[in-house]
Amino acid sequence: MPNETWEVNLPVEEVPPELPEPALGINFARDGMQEKDWLSLVAVHSDSWLLAVAFYFGARFGFGKNERKRLFQMINEVPTIFEVVSGTGKQPKDQSVTHNNNSSSKSKSSSKMVRKDDDESGEDEEEDDEQGATCGACGESYGTDEFWICCDVCERWFHGKCVKITPAKAEHIKQYKCPGCSGKRARV
Repeated sequence: MPNETWEVNLPVEEVPPELPEPALGINFARDGMQEKDWLSLVAVHSDSWLLAVAFYFGARFGFGKNERKRLFQMINEVPTIFEVVSGTGKQPKDQSVTHNNNSSSKSKSSSKMVRKDDDESGEDEEEDDEQGATCGACGESYGTDEFWICCDVCERWFHGKCVKITPAKAEHIKQYKCPGCSGKRARV
């Protein structure tokens, strides 16, 4: 908790079926263990469950290869619960700096994404180049307030205008195939 206290609650009767289930039974050996060892065991199980939930949502929201890689990097930038509890974790390099130059909002049904520019330092611009921030149709880089869509087959990014897709239209597409993957021609 924020005030550096903790409590153990009984598990809820029913976890929503779509979420990964947390490990049951961490309370069974509490009486026979030293508090530090038991707390470490709880921390390990918590880390495991949090990773499962993070990647569940990544899969559920259609994260592509680059988004999964970024999620993994973000998770690895902060210490695990076990590292915090055991005191072996190092603090993040600089908690005041946000490394999110390309904020995104995803549709729940596929990997459509609106890309925005937060006007931060240029250190993340290199990362954008690595993630393929150029349009697969026209080859231009993205600009502020432009709609982008990712092909679910080849995982390349396209300006919505280049492939004739609007944000409203994208909301109703379950799996987007770019012109190259669907056999249609793009407007360049």
